[in-house]
Amino acid sequence: MTRMESGRRVDPERLELALEAAGLGDFQFDMIRDQFLVSRRMAAITGLPEGVVPANGGQALDSYVHPDDLEAFRRDRVEKTSNGGPYEMEFRQIRPDDGRTIFVRLAGVVSRDETGRPIAVTGIVQDVTSQRQEEESRQRLLAELDHRVKNVLAAVQALAQQTAKRTTSLDGFLANFNGRLKAMASANELLTAARWRGAAIDHLAAAELGALAPGQTSWEGPELFLTPRAANALSLALHELATNAVKFGALSTETGHVQLRWSRRGDGGFDLRWTESGGPTVAQPGRRGFGSTLLEQVTGRELNGETTVEYRPAGVQVRLRAGAAAVAPRPDTVPEAPAARVVETVAASSGPTDLKGAKVLIVEDAVLLALELETGLSEAGAEVIGPAYELEEAMALLDRQIDAAVLDANLNGRSVTPVAEALARRNVPFVFATGYGETAGAPGGFDAPVIRKPYDVTQVSAAVAELLRAR
Repeated sequence: MTRMESGRRVDPERLELALEAAGLGDFQFDMIRDQFLVSRRMAAITGLPEGVVPANGGQALDSYVHPDDLEAFRRDRVEKTSNGGPYEMEFRQIRPDDGRTIFVRLAGVVSRDETGRPIAVTGIVQDVTSQRQEEESRQRLLAELDHRVKNVLAAVQALAQQTAKRTTSLDGFLANFNGRLKAMASANELLTAARWRGAAIDHLAAAELGALAPGQTSWEGPELFLTPRAANALSLALHELATNAVKFGALSTETGHVQLRWSRRGDGGFDLRWTESGGPTVAQPGRRGFGSTLLEQVTGRELNGETTVEYRPAGVQVRLRAGAAAVAPRPDTVPEAPAARVVETVAASSGPTDLKGAKVLIVEDAVLLALELETGLSEAGAEVIGPAYELEEAMALLDRQIDAAVLDANLNGRSVTPVAEALARRNVPFVFATGYGETAGAPGGFDAPVIRKPYDVTQVSAAVAELLRAR
């Protein structure tokens, strides 16, 4: 035998090591002798006794297969050993040594004699319990995600309908609806950072009040986490209160102040009080808006408690009593408190924005949002380049004359960084319009304005106009 021919053979010891490293056990089924050989590795994986055992016509493993899988196991065994060639099977097996149920993948090859009669099966087994559990976990997560997405869409739909019923103009509807949508997005951002285990009240307060009127808002209370449902409800309530305070209440003047305090109750719930002071004299409103309905009918119920609103001359006072069901355990992952709800450099435009003649590149993978951006920028007078929905599309447009750009941070799972770097080298200014909740500034560390989704398109137009003015 030549050296090359010898090298073609697999060293049995190396094969043993390879099978062990791969977590595989091997077996042989001699159909002529009706014997089943269980290797040491297969015995360790399945709990079956090591060595040669009677095959009982191929049914040696049947007594160890989970009853719910036995019929399919028998049917597959007969079908696949009769057809010949390689085959695979997966089934649940009850280990005889400790009674545990495991998922086993079995793969084998049927050997035949000169007449084509099957005479032996050689194969391997593998414990795939962890893989099956991971797959089941993924399926549960997908189902939970589907449930949450549908709940969010239903909530947004209800929010739009309720806002529309109580708004007399399109501009008023857009302003109110966008603000409420941002409040929901803020709560969801905090919940996502904590893997949907809960959101802290002080984080919700910081997100809603932190950027409104520096020095005129304060909040304090013990560390307390809310369930996702309660967090969304409280975030919306704080948004409504803050909006009213800015328009009509304590935050409409430089001398006013809003204080938010909360405390635990002995029954596991908590009390929360919103107090306005130093603002204009308050009177009972003549009509009930959506905010009042939300606070008095929705918030308390969603937090398993009740809400009372008092329009005292010195300032609005709101008391919320929440039940224990609204409180969540402290999550394993607790995000840092946000500095403000919106990390943005521009607000919605209070008037028409003039972008006449400006060539603006749009890079956005959400088609509907890209179309909305195109419409908004075009109405402001811009000449839109794109929109580009993919990274390659955007890169191909960079040889055009571009005055400014609007960039989504993520394009179908790919970073927009190459586009941003190319624009930066050409000194073309750009704004990020993104759904990512980064609080440390622009994605990728670029010196650029950031507008968080969901946004008002007028914010984007105003940001682009500001960029062009600064050139």
